[in-house]
Amino acid sequence: MTDAAKRAKVAQLVLDTMYPKDNNAHAMGIVIEAIRPGYARAIMTVRTDMLNGHGSLHGGISYALADTAFAYACNSYNTNAVAAGCSIVYPAAGRDGDTLTAEAVETHLAGRNGVYDVTVSNQNGDVIALFRGQSRMVSGTVVPEQEIAKHV
Repeated sequence: MTDAAKRAKVAQLVLDTMYPKDNNAHAMGIVIEAIRPGYARAIMTVRTDMLNGHGSLHGGISYALADTAFAYACNSYNTNAVAAGCSIVYPAAGRDGDTLTAEAVETHLAGRNGVYDVTVSNQNGDVIALFRGQSRMVSGTVVPEQEIAKHV
């Protein structure tokens, strides 16, 4: 198995370990569609209970979708990682029934610090949110090393 294939397998094991315990993602209907080292893609359908008083998607919901994709991307190396800071802008509004995709891409990783850009777009390709997250790797792993050894 090549090093790239091993890293991809580790990322998948991270997803397989984290996602069943991700109560928030399940409650919001978020599905992790793809993962690889430094990358994750999450999808979600906007429901009526996610709309604000203007009838558009509440900003906190699109933030949660972006933050979820960010979390999987920065944990994909199997070192526990947490958010050190995040920012978001909303170029357009999400609507009831939209299918949103959040694509998280690592733009910088040095030592224990990473930067990830997440684009949230609807089914038409319209950008709903642009999120930038800074991660910090902390102690521990998502998947125990003995489990990694069994699969890689």
